[in-house]
Parts: sequence; C-alpha cells; structure tokens
Amino acid sequence: MSFISKIFKSEDEKLINKLSPIVEEVFALEEDLKKLSDTELKDKSLALKNKIRDQIKIEEGILTAKDLDEAEFKKEDKRIVESILENSLVEAFALAREASRRTLGMMHYKVQVIGGIMMHRGYIAEMRTGEGKTLVATLPAYLNALSGKGVHVVTVNDYLSKRDAVWMGRIYDALGLTVGILNHEVSYLFDREAIAKVDEEKEKLDDEQIKIEGSFKIENEYLKRITRREAYLADITYGTNNEFGFDYLRDNLVYEKGQLVQRGHNFAIVDEVDSILIDESRTPLIISSEAQDSDDLYKKFARFADKLVEGEDFEKDEKQRAISLTTSAMEKTEKEFNLKNLYSADNVKLVHHLETAVKAKALFIKEKQYVIKDVVKENGMHTKEIMIVDEFTGRMQPGRRWSDGLHQAIEAKENVQIQKESKTIASITYQNYFRFYMKLSGMSGTAKTSEEEFFKVYSLPVSMIPTHRKIVRDDKSDLIFQTEKGKLKALTKEVKALFEKGQPVLIGTISIEKNEMISKYLERENVPHNILNAKNHEREGEIIAGAGKKHAVTIATNLAGRGVDIKLGGPNTTDAEKEEVNNLGGLFVIGTERHEARRIDNQLRGRSGRQGDNGATQFFVSLEDDLMRVFGGSGVKNMMNRFGLPEDMPITSKMVSNMLESAQEKIEGFHFDSRKHTLQYDDVLNHQRQGIYERRRKILLSDEKELQNILEELYVVKPELREFIKEKEEKYSVETLQEVLRNIYLQIIDQYFMAHLEHMDYIRQSVNLRAYGQRDPLVEYKKEALLTYRAMQDKMKEDFYNFILHVDNVVANIEAQKIMRDSQMKNQTHIALENKEGESGVEDKKIGRNDPCPCGSGKKVKKCDCKEYEYLRK
Repeated sequence: MSFISKIFKSEDEKLINKLSPIVEEVFALEEDLKKLSDTELKDKSLALKNKIRDQIKIEEGILTAKDLDEAEFKKEDKRIVESILENSLVEAFALAREASRRTLGMMHYKVQVIGGIMMHRGYIAEMRTGEGKTLVATLPAYLNALSGKGVHVVTVNDYLSKRDAVWMGRIYDALGLTVGILNHEVSYLFDREAIAKVDEEKEKLDDEQIKIEGSFKIENEYLKRITRREAYLADITYGTNNEFGFDYLRDNLVYEKGQLVQRGHNFAIVDEVDSILIDESRTPLIISSEAQDSDDLYKKFARFADKLVEGEDFEKDEKQRAISLTTSAMEKTEKEFNLKNLYSADNVKLVHHLETAVKAKALFIKEKQYVIKDVVKENGMHTKEIMIVDEFTGRMQPGRRWSDGLHQAIEAKENVQIQKESKTIASITYQNYFRFYMKLSGMSGTAKTSEEEFFKVYSLPVSMIPTHRKIVRDDKSDLIFQTEKGKLKALTKEVKALFEKGQPVLIGTISIEKNEMISKYLERENVPHNILNAKNHEREGEIIAGAGKKHAVTIATNLAGRGVDIKLGGPNTTDAEKEEVNNLGGLFVIGTERHEARRIDNQLRGRSGRQGDNGATQFFVSLEDDLMRVFGGSGVKNMMNRFGLPEDMPITSKMVSNMLESAQEKIEGFHFDSRKHTLQYDDVLNHQRQGIYERRRKILLSDEKELQNILEELYVVKPELREFIKEKEEKYSVETLQEVLRNIYLQIIDQYFMAHLEHMDYIRQSVNLRAYGQRDPLVEYKKEALLTYRAMQDKMKEDFYNFILHVDNVVANIEAQKIMRDSQMKNQTHIALENKEGESGVEDKKIGRNDPCPCGSGKKVKKCDCKEYEYLRK
C-alpha cells in the first residue's frame, strides 16, 4: 500500500509540493531582514502597505470607469486585489516571520508557512493541536490587511479574541498595523502608546512575561477602550462569531449614517472553523424586542408538568429531541384546567404551553444543557438567569435564548425570574452571514471529517497540513464497561495510579454534571485536581496551560475551541522538567464517553502528543452512556451479563467500537441534514433580506438615486405625485424634503420587514402540514414567500405614498422636536458653565459620582466617558 501511495500522491501532498518553492523564497529573505533595525523593519512594512494600496487604488479607478454592474464589479475587484497580494506574498510572509521572532521569540516553521499560504488562498488548513494555528493566522492576516480593506479573525469566545489579539498584536504593531478587538458590549485597540504610563522597568517585565505567558494570559495594559466603529476601522479585527453577526444585524436597524460600525466583509479567518461554521450554525442569530408581559401560564404549566409521568403521560425521543403526549396527559390537562376540549381552536396557546413545559422537564437537564447563573444588573441588584451551555464547547452563551417560549418554560421550571417573551426584529444564519465575505478561510485540528459540508455550504476546500514533528502518541483501544458506576470506579483507579506515578492526566467529560461527579470520585481517593467547566471558565487559560505539569490532574468539559496549548511541564517549564514528564509517558488523555461528533473526540485526543511529545489517549465507555443507550448496545450488555463480568471489569470489543462509530456517523448525518434543512429555508428569506437591507443601506447612505428610484416607481401608479413633490421641494428645500422622506422610508422598511419575518415564521410552520397532501413543503414555502414579499412591497409603497401626502405634519413634528432638543441643550450648557466656573471651589464638591454628569450626556458621573469632567471621576 505504501508503494502505491508513493506513486499516487494525495491532493494535499500535491498542493504542498507545489508550495515548497514559495516557502523556500520566504526563508531566503530571513538573513537580510535580521540585519534591519526595528525602525527599518517597520518602515519596510509601511512601504509595502503603501505600494499595495496605491496599486489597488489605480486598478479600481480603471475598473470604475468601465461602468460594470455591482456583481461584476465585485468579481473583478476581488481578482485584482488577489493578484496584487499574491505578488507580495513572499515579502509579507518574511516580514511577519521576522517581526514574530523579535516580539514573541518564535519563528514560523515551514509547515506553518504552508498553512498560511493555504489560508490566504481560501482554504481551511487542518493542523493538529499544538502546531501553532494562532501564530500561523498572523501570516494571511498581515498580508491581507495590507490591502486596507480589513481582516476579521473570528474566534469562539471573548477570552480567545482578547488573548489572541494581545498575544499576536505585538507582531502587527511591530509592522505598523492596527489591531481592534470586539468583546461583548466593549471594544479595544491594541496600542503600545496606551502603556506609556507604565514605567520602563515594568514595561520590560511585561514584554518578557508576554513571551512566556502570552499563550493564556491577557495583558490588559496593552489595550485601550474604543468605539465599535474604531475597532472595525483597524487593519485587523479580532472578535467572536456572535459579535460580528450581531453587529451586521444592528447595522441594518440604524437610522443615522454615523451609527454604522462595520465597513464591509473582505476577508475572514475563522479559528476552530468546524465549531463555528458547523456546530453553532444550527442556531440562527436573532435580535428581538419585548413583545408582551409573561403571564402565569408558564408557572402553572411548569407545576403541572412535574406531575406528569414519563411512559404514562408522555414519551420522549432522545434521537429526535422531541416529546409526544399521550391520551392520559390530555385528560389530566383538561381536568386540571377545567377544559372541555384541549385541542379546540381556542386552546392553541395552552397546548403550546403544555408541550414546552413537558419538553423543558424531559429533555433539558440542568448543568448539561444549561446552568443557573448569578448575574449583577447595572443597578447593583443580584438576580438568577438561565444560561445556555454550548454542548460542543462546554461554555456558557450569554445573550442567547431558546425560542418559542422554551427559555421561559425552563425559567418557570427552575423558579427563576421569567423574562418577557420577544418578537424577532432581525435574524440571519451563520451560513448566510459568513457567505457575505469576499474571501473566507479557516483553521482547525479536525476539519476533514466535515469536508463535504464545508465545500457544499461555504465552497471551502480542506487541506491537511503535515505536522512539524512526527506524532508518537499511543491511541489505546476503548475500554467498555457494563455500568457507568463500574466505569467511574475503574477510571478513578487508573487516574490515581497515573497521579502517583507523576504522569499528568486530562479527563474530558461531555457535561458539567459528569464533570462534578468524577471530581467527587477523585476526592474520595484524595487525588488533587483542577476542574474546568462553564461555571469557572474565567480561569480557563490558566487551568489548561497548567494541565501538563507533573502530577497534574485536570477534569474539563469538551476541549473543542479551548485555544490554549498544553505543554509538558507547564507554561514556564525548563527543558529538564519537560523531559522528566516526557519520560513518564507525556500527557495521558482520558475520555469519559464518546461524543455525538467524532471531531470532538479527535480534538480531545489531539491535546496529547503535541510537537512530537510522548502521550497516550483512551476512552472509558459504559453501556449506560447516552450514545450507547440511545443507539443500541443491549445485545452487548446481555452478553456481558451472561459471562458474569464484574461491573468495573472492561472488555475491548471491535464490534462495540464499530457500533459507536456507526452511531456517531448517523448523528453527524442527522445534524448535517438538520443544518441543510434550516439553510434551505433561510436561503429563501436571505434573498429577500439582502434586497431589503441593500435598499435600506443605500437610502441611509444618502443615495439620492435610490430614493429617486422609489419615487419613480410611485409616479407610475400615482402620476399626480410628481407635481406634489415639486411643490414641497420649493416649500422646504430639496435637501430637507429628501431627509424627511429618507427617514419615513427607513421606518416603513423596518416595520414591514419585522412583520414579514413573523409572518414567514408562521408560513414555515404551516407548510409542513402540506406534506400530508403530497406537496413539497420547501416548494410551498418558496411560493408563499414570493407572494408575501410582493404583497409587502406593494403595502410599503402605499404606506409611503400616504405619508408623503401628510409630509407637512411630519415636518412640523420634526421641527417641534428640534426646538425641544435645542432648549434642553441650552439648559444643560448653562448648568455646565455654572459648574465649570466653580471647578476649583465648593461647587464641584456638590457633584457626587452618582449625580448626572454636567456635560449633558445623561449618564452618571462615574459612568460618563467625557474628557471635560474627568476630574470628577477621580
């Protein structure tokens, strides 16, 4: 077989062989660049940046003169930019390597340069854990940022976006580029000037520390708080998929040009690409507003659902994650709520409440799908909230809520404050958001198993990058136990033996509940250990970085997207300490059960044996695990019972291993179908969404041509309107009238599109019933969607026409509001001047930190960010 593989090389090998000459060219520049001073290196980078941007500007000017349509222009523009960047690739990569050596003490290996080229060319680079993906991303990010069109580096959580920007920001800073960071409700700029207040000695210490601890520690002194727009205007912007997606939706809801934050979608590098583009893409991004007060029905049905018995009143299907009510449940409901017929037209709402309450009870388990978290509100009040836990990464997802009343049902079940129901204002799937980018690329340790989906949905090919050193990890066969109790007893015994030997152990679990259960077993045996789960994710980097120390035992929920390397001996280890741990066998990774997705298991295994280190992995599986219980295994259990094996005695069975892999493939296929199904429906809505948002943006950006097009459409059916508009232009001026009409149309768009989204949701639910009539629900949905969209556009025109006829009232209302605002500003200015006169006197002492700021912002002194009254906050 090896002889044949030498003759017929894989596509990945062919690609890598083609890239080898380019890599050699990059390395050939190394010695010349080392001779430059830091200033000369930065000047060389800035000269390359100016050269590239000037070339793009000239070529785009020629392209604009050709008067192409928008789609053709974008296509040609992309080709031009790619050609210019490709010609500068060798020099840019060499500069980034040298800047990395000077700032971080690391230089990209040959395989890392290959990974960088692949990402620049729009591939997903599959690189094993520990191969330095974070460093690799600096190469394509730097090269593409030279175009001046912006680069987005997408991470799985706020911690990683902040850490990676601070850690890698030193490279970009040394080359004269700016780095923005998007976190939840706050934005930063990586800025060396921002640490000017730190004395030189501490600054030197920080520089040295970041080389050692940069892989997990965030140096906040390198960050300056800025606006959202400023973060997007940086050459390179780090942020989470949620932040980029929500900012896109919010940009399509603003009413003033200055409120826009994003500047387009040029190039995105997606870290942990399988986690973001596949695992999280099942749930669309939704911006909601409060629809109505939550009533007592949630609480009543939560109490009632507690009385229902599984098997008697309802059945649950764990494969489909669905419940079905029995006749018994219906009879009990009618009796409890004094109803004649539960399924009459008047009781549709009650049926919905009943089903969500039973689903919350049967399918959503505390500390598996969600946790109850203490939250401190702005007013200082403490409250408890239901926080969703991502099943693939084990992290909490702040700001995300289950839809259709399910989140409220869980709040009622856990007796926490029930938040108001909501209605959708704007929504988009991750698939459709990331397809906006002119160029998309990614990196992951486990992308090959989802290669088909990446290519079909995102047109992203996957390329496997070889490891820097040969992998010598020992992946042991699964151990299969009869019961979970027996599995945990054997696991504890094995961990204790490894701990006493000194070999570091990493235990991967699939939920917080299992995480804490194993912790109790280890406590009984006096085995010291660290726990990492959604409850203590603040210490995530520190815990993972220390998992390779001698005698370390770490229990962690899913390791997908954790982003921190586990180095043998720990982050600050010596060569002797590392070698000692390596001789003990390296990191031993234990999986406590198989995950639904093979990728998650592979990511856990990949934590061991990085960069040619020793290591071992093994999964401890019981026939009571969810995967085995749901997808078979009773035959194996009967066989083990017949042999009379003790519960903590394992077997290694190829049949069971095959059964597990088969179950994983089935679930992966099921989830792929589910995501494809969601995307097919969203594609219909996305076509309409893009049309609406494109028109909205053109009007917002004062595109007179677009507003004129809308009026021309009205003139066709209402010819008398043309003369009316001319009269009003003479009365108010062309500019004033256009501004008024622009604001009117934006509000009409938002109101109608919000109602359209709600109506489309109803259509989607209703078309599924048409399958019983042998009609394809998707085809029916497309027909209904088109009719609804056309009807909405006609109504929008009619509404706009009616508003134009009453434009005098609108202008009068706007002028009244302006007079009121001017009056308020005068009063605030008067107060501010009075306070300023007494800056050094008694007057300032009367203004407390909780008083309104004299600048007139409306914020309290302690929360205001004005410069004028900064001294009051000190």
